[in-house]
Order: sequence, then structure tokens, then C-alpha cells
Amino acid sequence: MSSPVELASLSRAPKVLLHDHLDGGLRPSTVCEIAAEIGHELPATDPTELGEWFRRSADSGSLERYLETFVHTVAVMQRRQDLVRVAREAALDLAADGVVYAEIRYAPEQHLEAGLTLDEVVAAVGEGLAEGEKEAAASGHAIRTGQLVTAMRHAARSREIAELAERHRENGVVGFDIAGAEAGFPPSRHLDAFDYLHEANMHVTIHAGEAFGLPSIWEAVQVCGADRLGHGVRIMDDIQVLGGIDEYGRPAAELGKLAGWVRDKRIPLELCPSSNVQTGAASSISEHPIGLLKDLRFRVTLNTDNRLMSGTSMTQEMTLLVERAGWSLEDLRWVTINALKSAFIPFDERLALIEGVVKPGYAQLGAG
Repeated sequence: MSSPVELASLSRAPKVLLHDHLDGGLRPSTVCEIAAEIGHELPATDPTELGEWFRRSADSGSLERYLETFVHTVAVMQRRQDLVRVAREAALDLAADGVVYAEIRYAPEQHLEAGLTLDEVVAAVGEGLAEGEKEAAASGHAIRTGQLVTAMRHAARSREIAELAERHRENGVVGFDIAGAEAGFPPSRHLDAFDYLHEANMHVTIHAGEAFGLPSIWEAVQVCGADRLGHGVRIMDDIQVLGGIDEYGRPAAELGKLAGWVRDKRIPLELCPSSNVQTGAASSISEHPIGLLKDLRFRVTLNTDNRLMSGTSMTQEMTLLVERAGWSLEDLRWVTINALKSAFIPFDERLALIEGVVKPGYAQLGAG
């Protein structure tokens, strides 16, 4: 039986976030302040106006245009003190939104213009996240964070970044990712990095199946051995909806070989509804495949992607699914537990958060 959702209570729901870009979640006021200090020209200098500019620019329906907005956020994340500040604020903002565990990703190779080394970038982000965790806990909003070190798929530094990730695995780095425009840059171009990481027993997630379709997903899971799929929304290209309900009470559908493999292997999908609508990967929140994929029992997770560009938060993403896609409190609990099951931290830590934080938190809200 589904419990009714009181939207006002969703801010108190425990949340788990696996797909959130550090350079996509800055406070507009922080962008304005740092840009003024370093002399970087912005399209608007008022924080409110700047925030609106980011959202309008990201609403183009094109992933390539969406990615152009990062010119301004990356520009203000070059000095050590700025990386510490941005990471600290990210942890605080997520904790205030009820996020109890977050994996925050960024590409160290994009933060070297002021003379930092790759290792110094990772150390600065780690310092900021640790500061944010400590402050959040003191205010009664405990959060556990991990870093996902990202290599840009159009560049040629993935092996170097993979070694960087492995080198810092005892200092807060929990996994590796590749990101950037998919078309023309298949994940198999970085096979050397993935082979290295698999030998080192390190977790891997790959942006695949967002702007490009099934070949990108196939390479990510079958050639590169991804533990999770960043977005993966285009797995729908391998699912034929038949209409009606099957013998298990689920939507009747025929899964292709790849979709069946992804579901059978319980490969998590890091779905980001608002972002997917902005980039044209989905037509609307109500029509977003996350609902069907949930009903078909794929390992669905809910994420923000870029909170600044989408003007969103985990509470906002949950609210949209309740209002426009008919999700229940049990659905939100299920997707949150999915995310923790899929996290790149040790099993004991995941279990402790599920049993000690997530389940009690949803029970308090009325979820059975």
C-alpha cells in the first residue's frame, strides 16, 4: 500500500546522491564573488540574475550547449582556496537538503590553470568536503561524502587520472568516471585506464547513454566493465513497451539483449530527470523513463547532475516525481536504498546507513 506524500516533509527525507558534479553545483553568489576577485567576466554579476542565466542557457535541449555553461564555473575553481570553498559549500548545501551520503565528481585536469598539480586539486577538494562534513554534523545534518575523480573523454589523460584516483583512494576518492560529450568519444578510447583500475580493484562509473545511445552503453558495460552507468537513460532504446500489465503486475515490455543484461546484472542507472529534460534525453518529467524503469525493476537511482544549471536539489527532484509522475513515499524510499546499495563505499558502511539512517528516516515520514 502506498503512503500519501506530504510535499513539505520531503526536505526531511534521507537522500543519497551518486551523480552530482562539483562544478555544476556552485552557489551563484560564490561564482560572482570569486569571478570579481580574479577578473573573470560573467554574463551577469547579480547572483539571482546569474542563477537564472545558467538555467536558461542549460534549457537548450542540447548537451553540447549545456556543457558550455561550465566555462564560468570552472574558471572560478582554479585556486586552492576556491576549490576548498566550493567543496565545503557543496557538502553543506547537500546536507541541508537532507542528503546523508553523496559522491561528488569533478575533473582535476580542468583545475590546473593557476598552477596547481593534480594531487593538489584532489587534496583541496578533499579538505573542503571534510570541512563541510564537520560543520554539517555540528548543525545536526550529518553527511558522508566521497570523491569521484573524472577524466574528460575528449582528452588523452585518462590513464593519468586513473592513477591519480587510485593514489588517493585512502584520502576520500571512492571511484573513477569519464565525462564530456559522448558522440565521437566512445568509452573504449580509455580502455587502458579501465584495465588499470580493474587490476587495482577500484570502482568505475561511466557517463553513457545520455546524449548517445545503445553503443555507448554497450561499450561502457561490456568493454570497459562499468560498475554503474552515468545517466543510462537511453537504455530505453532497447525496451519495447507492449501495453497492459504482465503476470507480475508490471508494465508489459520486451527487453532487448542489452537492456536485459543491464537489469539482470543489477547495473545501477544514475538517472537525473531535470537534467535529462534540459539536454533533450527526455521530453518531460512526467514522461521520463525513470518511472517505467522503476516499474520494470531496473536498479534505478535518483540524482541531481548539476544543481546550478538545473536550479534543482534532491528535494526538488523528489517533489517533481511525486507531483508529475505519481511517485509514492515507498518509491522514494526504494530508490534511496537502491542508491546506497550501489554506492562505492564498503558494504558495512552502506548497510549501516540503510539500517540506521534511511529506513528509520522514512519510517518517521510514514513509509512502511
